[in-house]
Amino acid sequence: MKQKYYLNNRMQANGDYEVHASTCKYFPLMYSVTYLGEFDTCSDAVRAAKRRYPQANGCYYCSNPCHTT
Repeated sequence: MKQKYYLNNRMQANGDYEVHASTCKYFPLMYSVTYLGEFDTCSDAVRAAKRRYPQANGCYYCSNPCHTT
């Protein structure tokens, strides 16, 4: 099932830009995100986010399989 993913445009302390599913309990404020689209997996969403920010990373909570430390 496809999920809607968003990119947080605010850089994290480590330089990453996080990708969040729309259902994430840590979803950032709507004015600071970019809609990436609907994807089957978080890895597809992160790949799309890396076109904008090469240091994009999956959210630890909602996209953990795509989260790197």
